[in-house]
Amino acid sequence: MLAFIRLVLLILFIVASSVIGLLICLVRPFHRDNVGLFSKWYGKASWIIGVEVEIRRSPEIIKAMPCVFVANHQNNYDLFTISGALITGTVTIGKKSLKYIPFFGQLYWLSGNIMIDRNNKSRAVGAMQGAVERIEKDRVSVWVFPEGTRSYGRGLLPFKTGAFHIAQQAGVPIVPICMSQTQGKIKLNRWNNGKVIIEFMPPLQPEDFALPVREVAQQVHQLMADKIAALDSELASDYTAATSAASGKS
Repeated sequence: MLAFIRLVLLILFIVASSVIGLLICLVRPFHRDNVGLFSKWYGKASWIIGVEVEIRRSPEIIKAMPCVFVANHQNNYDLFTISGALITGTVTIGKKSLKYIPFFGQLYWLSGNIMIDRNNKSRAVGAMQGAVERIEKDRVSVWVFPEGTRSYGRGLLPFKTGAFHIAQQAGVPIVPICMSQTQGKIKLNRWNNGKVIIEFMPPLQPEDFALPVREVAQQVHQLMADKIAALDSELASDYTAATSAASGKS
C-alpha cells in the first residue's frame, strides 16, 4: 500500500512540476537558471521515497564556476536524490530521446539542457562543442554523467571522455560529485530508506589535468571510486552504531 501511495505521489509531482515548469519556460525559455530551479524541486521530493539526502559542498565550489561537474549515475531514483545537488547556473547533458518523455521530456528540453544524439557521432561531437560555447558565452557550468548510462549496482562504470574534452577545450575546472550507493537500498514499500550522502570533491584546475584526456578520465574515475567507497563505509558504520544503540536501549 505504501509503495502504491508513493507512486501516485511521484506521478502527481512530476505532472504538476512539469506543467508549472513549462509555464515558466514559456516566459523564459532556455534561461540559464531554469535547470537549477527545477532540480531543487525534484531534490526536495526525496521525502516521497523516504530518503534523507545530505549534500556536502564547500564554498570553493561556487568560486570555481563555471566548471564541468562529473557525477556517478546509478538509477532512476537519481532524479529525486542527486538532482538536489545541482547548483543554479548549471545545465546538464542528456540523451536526445529524453525529449520524448511526456511532460518531463519537454521540460528538460525547454529548461536549457544540452541534448545529444548518441547514435550519431558527428551530432554528438557538435553538441559537445556547443557545450564549450555555452560555457564561454553564457558562463554556465555543465553537469555530465561520464559513465553514459545508469550503473544499476555494477559499481562505477568506465568513463567516456566527452566531459573531459569539454573542460579541456573551455579551460575550466572539473568538479567530481560522488553519491553513496542507492541501488537496492530504496524500497518504496519501506517507510524509512535511510540516508544518501552526496559530496563535491575539490575542483581540479585546468593545469591539474594536462595529461591526455583519457588518462585524466581514468584518474578522476579512481578518485571518485575511492570516495564513493568511503561514503558507503561511513553510512555502514553509522547504521551499525545506530543499531547497536537501539539494541542497548531495548
